Amino acid sequence: MKRIVILGSTGSIGRNALWVAERFPDRFQVVGLGAGKNVELLAEQVQRFRPRVVSVLTAELAGDLRRRLPSGTEVLAGLSGYQQVAALPESELVLSAMVGAAGLMPTLAALRAGKDVALANKETLVMAGDLVTTEVGRHQVRLLPVDSEHSAVFQALTGHRRQDLNRIVLTASGGPFLHASLEELQRVTPAQALAHPNWRMGPKVTIDSATLMNKGLEVIEARWLFDLDLSQVAVAIHPQSIVHSLVEYVDGSVIAQLGIPDMRVPIAYALSYPERLALDLPPLDLLAVQTLTFLEPDRVRFPCLGLAFAALKAGGTMPAVLNAANEMAVEAFLAGRIPFLAIGGVVEETLERHRSSPAVEVEVILSADRWAREEAHRIIDRLS
Repeated sequence: MKRIVILGSTGSIGRNALWVAERFPDRFQVVGLGAGKNVELLAEQVQRFRPRVVSVLTAELAGDLRRRLPSGTEVLAGLSGYQQVAALPESELVLSAMVGAAGLMPTLAALRAGKDVALANKETLVMAGDLVTTEVGRHQVRLLPVDSEHSAVFQALTGHRRQDLNRIVLTASGGPFLHASLEELQRVTPAQALAHPNWRMGPKVTIDSATLMNKGLEVIEARWLFDLDLSQVAVAIHPQSIVHSLVEYVDGSVIAQLGIPDMRVPIAYALSYPERLALDLPPLDLLAVQTLTFLEPDRVRFPCLGLAFAALKAGGTMPAVLNAANEMAVEAFLAGRIPFLAIGGVVEETLERHRSSPAVEVEVILSADRWAREEAHRIIDRLS
């Protein structure tokens, strides 16, 4: 029996993780949950899984949640609450699935408490990759990838010598606007951008997929997860979302992981690693798929991918600024304040205004994050 904590339990990844836990009650015990504002769904999850401790965003929400629950579950709030849940003494593995920069401090709390972490919160490594991987080494814990692309790389690396690695290729579906013209992209609505052709994800990640920023963030995440040079990470558009990523070795061999586009597969693998669970999902039928295609990303129509590569190359606090500005721009787009194509513009202008500092302390990283949000807010106000 593996005792687990799920941070971000009411989001897409969290709900799928609980789906896995519910189907394998002899394998997993949920001892802690963290969520944001969705108190109604969290109350249902607490009733089903009976965790000892849960945390929500604010003290007011915590009071609302307590009124919905029977006695026996401790309810916490805010950053300190998330960190306490992440560091629960009885837990063995923490699934970090909070959205955005909010996941950094709870993830660090889990690592510092000696917990293995299944990482779905890519922003943690985007903002503080050096700091996080140092904590992983210091506490001798495992950082297990949950993103389908990084899980694919993780699986394709298993059993092979790292010195034989040439590069990895992260695949991207291309989102709903793969073949849209610049003129068409100027008229994109939030509803259109949220209609992903292959995956069912939360709104932030879905918009990031539409702009290709999600792939840019994953490039930065992969650099830290697998200790790679920038030159060792490539991106290919793969509209079918069947080949989740590829690993190329020095002899020219390429090993890929294939599967249906269902996040329950990589989530279950991270939770049960090194074992695999019989999930009873539809099998991959390549005879029905027939064709697998790969395309070069268009960095003119989708500049966010190039901005992420540039931020990674610049290093220091630049990736944290990239992430913060993007979060602000996506929020503004979803609120109807800026057009779709302005997302990349807000990020680029914020990066141009930033003077990078070494990202060696969490306070420096969080300061850069705050600066970027304020700067992006000013840019958005001007545009809207």
